Amino acid sequence: MKRRGSWVVLSLAVSLMLLSGCQKAAEDTNRTAAAPSPTTETIDTAAIETELLRIENDWPRVVKEKDVEAVKRVEADDAVFVFPDGAVGDKSTDVQDMERGALSADSWELMDLKVNVLNKDAAVVSGRSVVKNGKYKTADGKSINISGQYRFIETFVRRNGEWKLVAGASTPIREPGATPSPTVKPSPAAAASPEMTASPATRPLPPVKIVPPRVSVSPVVKPTP
Repeated sequence: MKRRGSWVVLSLAVSLMLLSGCQKAAEDTNRTAAAPSPTTETIDTAAIETELLRIENDWPRVVKEKDVEAVKRVEADDAVFVFPDGAVGDKSTDVQDMERGALSADSWELMDLKVNVLNKDAAVVSGRSVVKNGKYKTADGKSINISGQYRFIETFVRRNGEWKLVAGASTPIREPGATPSPTVKPSPAAAASPEMTASPATRPLPPVKIVPPRVSVSPVVKPTP
């Protein structure tokens, strides 16, 4: 009887162990829930590049047709520009130049164009412009030859769903050995003696002051209607 009782107790113990092993472990309510992984911002780089190139490629038409409204639409009210001669301008400068048709040229050619997308709302466009038989008419009626090559860089930002030009700068590309612009005049004491005649090849280039060469676009690229 005692022996049989021992077997019963042992059987009950084994049964309890098996049942406890089959039960689901209690959930640890003290464990901190895992934080969701941060989502990565999706940037449609191709779409941004396409839109900014469309804006750039439309500038030859804007200049030819003197489309003042296009200038007002694309350029931001707080835009700042640095011109090739170092002068600083803004949106009103471009609007006034467009209204009086100050800029003209036989052709513009755009090279090395690159769009650097910073984020979904900001990008930088850089490139090189080749201007042939270019003219810039000053406010007093004088005509300045602006033919040559220029490098430019521009900053665009997206505001209220529209891309706006907020800053731009351009600089002339000088040929090796070219003399400085005559806008920097030497003092009288440094003038050469009459016997020292400068070679025609060393004559300085005329000063250049135009709107940023962002309007320099190859005519073979037709703007989007």
